[in-house]
Amino acid sequence: MPTIHLCPLLSLLLLGCSSPAPLMEEFSHGLSGDTGSPSSPPQGPGPPPRSKRSWVWNQFFVIEEYAGPEPVLIGRLHTDADRGEGRAKYVLTGEGAGSVFVIDEKTGNIHVTKSLDREEKEEYVLLAQAVDKLTLRPLEPPSQFIIKVQDINDNPPVFLHPPYRASVPEMSNVGTSVIQVTASDADDPTYGNSARLVYTVLEGQPYFSVDPQTGVIRTAIPNMDRETQDEFLVVIQAKDMGGHVGGLSGSTTVTVTLTDVNDNPPKFPQSLYQFTVLEDTVPGSLIGRLRAHDPDIGENAVMSYSILDGDAGDTFSVTSDSAGQDGILRVQKPLDFESRRSFTFRVEVMNTVIDPQYIRRGPFKDVTTVRVTVGDVNEPPLFSKNPYTLSVLENQPPGTYVGVVQAWDPDLQSNTVSYSIEPFSDPEAFFSIHPEDGILRTSISLDRESKKEHSITVSASETDSPSQVSQVEVVIQVLDVNDNPPILAEAYKPHVCDNAQPGEIIQTVRVKDADIENGLFYIQSPGVASDGNFTLQDNKDGSASLLVKHSSFWRSQRDIFLVPIEIKDSGDPPLSSTDTLTVSLCHCEAGGAVLTCHMTSGSAAGLSTPALLAILACAFSLLALVSLFYLQRRHKPTPLSLCEDEDIRENIITYDDEGGGEQDTQAFDMSALQPPQTGLTGGFFHPPRMDVLPRVPHQHAPRSPQPAPVDVQRFLALRLREAEGDPLAPPYDSIQVYGFEGGGSSAGSLSSLTSSSGGFGEEEPVGEDIWEWGPHFRTLAEIYGAKRSED
Repeated sequence: MPTIHLCPLLSLLLLGCSSPAPLMEEFSHGLSGDTGSPSSPPQGPGPPPRSKRSWVWNQFFVIEEYAGPEPVLIGRLHTDADRGEGRAKYVLTGEGAGSVFVIDEKTGNIHVTKSLDREEKEEYVLLAQAVDKLTLRPLEPPSQFIIKVQDINDNPPVFLHPPYRASVPEMSNVGTSVIQVTASDADDPTYGNSARLVYTVLEGQPYFSVDPQTGVIRTAIPNMDRETQDEFLVVIQAKDMGGHVGGLSGSTTVTVTLTDVNDNPPKFPQSLYQFTVLEDTVPGSLIGRLRAHDPDIGENAVMSYSILDGDAGDTFSVTSDSAGQDGILRVQKPLDFESRRSFTFRVEVMNTVIDPQYIRRGPFKDVTTVRVTVGDVNEPPLFSKNPYTLSVLENQPPGTYVGVVQAWDPDLQSNTVSYSIEPFSDPEAFFSIHPEDGILRTSISLDRESKKEHSITVSASETDSPSQVSQVEVVIQVLDVNDNPPILAEAYKPHVCDNAQPGEIIQTVRVKDADIENGLFYIQSPGVASDGNFTLQDNKDGSASLLVKHSSFWRSQRDIFLVPIEIKDSGDPPLSSTDTLTVSLCHCEAGGAVLTCHMTSGSAAGLSTPALLAILACAFSLLALVSLFYLQRRHKPTPLSLCEDEDIRENIITYDDEGGGEQDTQAFDMSALQPPQTGLTGGFFHPPRMDVLPRVPHQHAPRSPQPAPVDVQRFLALRLREAEGDPLAPPYDSIQVYGFEGGGSSAGSLSSLTSSSGGFGEEEPVGEDIWEWGPHFRTLAEIYGAKRSED
């Protein structure tokens, strides 16, 4: 029967071992695909017999981290096929075979060659087989077995996320949870106590405690005050082996911060605050600060300030600053040392956020007393009014009384006051003021129609202290008197149609008065000078209507009618004026549309006499200018010879290189010899050029119709006559003057103007018959000055 032979040192590490025979029978089916022994009896009817397996073993265990002096024997394999003849050979394959685990081929002893770490690999799966040493024929089928690495306590606990920070409200009850810390152990939690952890507090007692199993940290004492200590350092230890001696441990730190709650009311450090402010302090100015003390922080320390009672009234105000810590005391109204020298009132401070849980610690407010003393300053004079409004009649003589302004020194030691008018407010010097009593008078006569109201600035200064000055505005209204007669509102130009009917209104006139209108004007036409053709009707509203009296205007020999008007106002005394309406007679259609009007010169065309005179003067000036141009163009200057210095200077252009002769048209710019493009040739601006073609628009001469059939001789003769009769048609004479023929030329000048015939130095006479050569030689004849023959 096969057996397992184990080393006596490791015999206790085999699990589930029993007697050899039952062990063999129990694992014969499940551990390999065994084909049975050759000596098995033949199968027959009845239940099939179980195959017998020759291998017997169970799991092997190896303690991790074991380090011996030599490879450690962990077990032995043996088969019944090995009869001690030395023919059996044991082979081991699988995980770690040959490197971690080795087997003796002859005896089947299995050794481990190196120290194992369970945290790296917990078990190894191997395959064992017995073969014939000579033929390598398997004596038994291969079978699988497992070698497990048994854990030892070789890893200390490790916290997952150190260091830890936590917070808990101050004044919390005992047992308030703060934070949970967790540690892990790499050892096997299923074997022994190597991974069983226990938590304890090393530092932080008696303020905090920790649950030994869960690692939850809790408060251990009540009423921890943040204002006393706001931060604690707690050290927590985790120990394996259930906390027993010999276990490994690890620790971490937890920083616990106490958060603030509103458990402290604000308090004024002083029961009385005193401030001094000058009486000339501008409203809104800062006087001082009130600061209450609140040991809390954040929103629990935000405070508001208010004035409770006292004699401050609304003269002062107190508000919280932007941080909600200080009370800002300000002046709200002007102060006067002479009327009141001190103020006393109470100020209250309180928290804006109150926690009902701690209301029993209240009240969360406090009260203090504030005393403000007003300081005296040297003040400028004060006016009795601001501003003054006075009035005076117009047209009054200079020195007329207007009014009086009064000012006094408000200080205890009163000084006399001096008055003056600021020059910038009265640049025309309409008014004057008495420097001692402040009486205002006119300096010149005032006209309401020029300026209805005057605004001046009066200054009052202390006699002993001129720097103390105050100013006030004085408005002086100029009252109206009836000093302007009424007049027509505009210059009316009425007209009457020759077919007008009696009673027809041809014009409505209105009246204006520069004085303050009282709405009552009297408008009439004087009876003596009135025109019998029209009637003036007063409308009693400041206007009058001009009506037609009869309908016989078409027979009238007059073109203009004059209607006098008298206007009177209702002032005291009443004033009146007269005016005349000029009515023009017009020819109209039946519907009233004007066709023509018989008006005086100037009015007929809608223009005045000076305008017409100006137009006539312009017309005569334009006519004279046109005549001057015409005469200038008619004037023909005497032809000039090329030999004259003035003409040569005008037409010669000097070049530093020798010209190319008559055929050279590229050596220089011909445009320099042409007249300027002004469009004005001859006349007053430029004399006409005799050596170039006049620049005038070309007009083709009318051509005779071409006869048919074509006769070449007649055709050429016809075209020749047309060309000779047209001075503008090409070819035309053009003289080019060269001022320098080139240096070093033995031929001399090539100009034909200065050459002589025959070379004898005698000038060739110019015949007077050059005019007979035709129109093409007319310009040349004028240049040479040849005279036209008498015939």
